[in-house]
Amino acid sequence: MTAALAPGDFEEALRAHAKHYHHQHPFHRRMNDGGSSREEIRGWVANRFYYQANIPRKDGAILSSCPDREIRRRWVQRIIDHDGTTEGSGGIESWLRLGEAVGLTREEIEDERHLLPGVRFAVDAYVTFTRTRPWVEAVASSLTELFAPDLMADRLAAFERHYTWIDPRELAYFRSRITQAPRDSEHGLEVVRKHCITPETQAAALAALSFKCDVLWSMLDAIDQAYGTHR
Repeated sequence: MTAALAPGDFEEALRAHAKHYHHQHPFHRRMNDGGSSREEIRGWVANRFYYQANIPRKDGAILSSCPDREIRRRWVQRIIDHDGTTEGSGGIESWLRLGEAVGLTREEIEDERHLLPGVRFAVDAYVTFTRTRPWVEAVASSLTELFAPDLMADRLAAFERHYTWIDPRELAYFRSRITQAPRDSEHGLEVVRKHCITPETQAAALAALSFKCDVLWSMLDAIDQAYGTHR
């Protein structure tokens, strides 16, 4: 029987998924290099909103299955970060303001008229995963946040440099995630290291993280096909 990985080796295997993270996708590379049109940016913002709006739902699914009160106490902060505690606060609100800054209306973002079938399918599959798989696997799927801080910092710098037609004040979502993502990923990593100590649970955690990378990549495939300059 294959032995479980040592904690350091297991964490290294998790972090190795960075090479499959969606910052390597051609659409992202083009966007960060300043090569995206206004139409591409609008299409990306409108479709990415569906993912943002579903983050509290997947976190709620994790909370509903997690038996550990201390983990729940910390995990609930993710929902607060996205939903906010008052009208006009939270990450979803920040994303709506970004949408307005790129020329979309709140109505057309929220009524999903621009939502692509491929994006809907990928996001729904992710939410279903967190509802139906063991809660530790659902936590492991969130560990793409390990790679998010650098992505957010690069994205913020790229938008400020290349897309000056967007009001920089409305890039608040990116700024907030530079600090929130490390906090969230460290907690998620702590949970996964503690609970995934057998070959089977470690393999399941790695598969969950791979699945999440595929979700994010598939979203960009759909957006690139619909809005990319090569179409």
